[in-house]
Amino acid sequence: MQQQSSTTGIPQYSLGKILLVWAAAAAPMGILGWVVGPALGVGGSTAMSRLVGLTIGLIWQFVLVLILLRGEGSTFRWADLRERLWLLPPTNRSGRIDRRLWWWLIPLILISAVFAMMIAPLIQDAWTALFPFFAEPESFSMNSFMASPESRAALIGNWGLFFLFFVQMFFNTVIGEELLFRGILLPRMAGVFGKWDWVANGILFGFYHWHQPWGMLTSAIDGTLLYALPSRLFKSAWFGIIVHSGQSVYFAFLLLGLVLGLA
Repeated sequence: MQQQSSTTGIPQYSLGKILLVWAAAAAPMGILGWVVGPALGVGGSTAMSRLVGLTIGLIWQFVLVLILLRGEGSTFRWADLRERLWLLPPTNRSGRIDRRLWWWLIPLILISAVFAMMIAPLIQDAWTALFPFFAEPESFSMNSFMASPESRAALIGNWGLFFLFFVQMFFNTVIGEELLFRGILLPRMAGVFGKWDWVANGILFGFYHWHQPWGMLTSAIDGTLLYALPSRLFKSAWFGIIVHSGQSVYFAFLLLGLVLGLA
């Protein structure tokens, strides 16, 4: 039996407030990613230091979500949070909960994986060829860091590093970026952008990534089509969270193999 969904009580933000919330997330990430993080000197690696800095920025986004909710008069009870953050089962066009819509996650996750592995690198290469000043500095690259024999040897048995990656990924794709962009912003953007709120949300998500401008275009594309659009169609932020978290799960298993000395 289908249930009626309830998403009443969610205020609509003005354009100024949308941009202010965006800046409150984007500005710290840029400062932490370009200035503070690389200066931390963690593990003698710029890539690792930057990872720590960006993790702090993602944790701040979760705090920002709580501040915004409190400003709306929300309690922190689950019944209230799930309504205000769209942490609800998917709904159909008639506004009724339809759990069969969860099956859409399978093709979305597969498309996300294909995009990340086969299409995104091509787009990123074209993007940085067009704007070479957006290219990733070699010292910032986690791929280069993890590919070096010295780093791979240092990762074996390094559970502290694994925990750091886990925290970073959890705040990135679950209660940090996604909760802010698809839980807070997306449900509150229709008052300004109408039926195109999901497009505006994805574009803001792309520009938010100025801490890694080499990936801004790909972030805008998957943020729009794979995270914001399904979250908007089904009025459930879980779709953005789960699809975005697919990359985190993949990377967690890859890192686990390195820590266990299996890769």
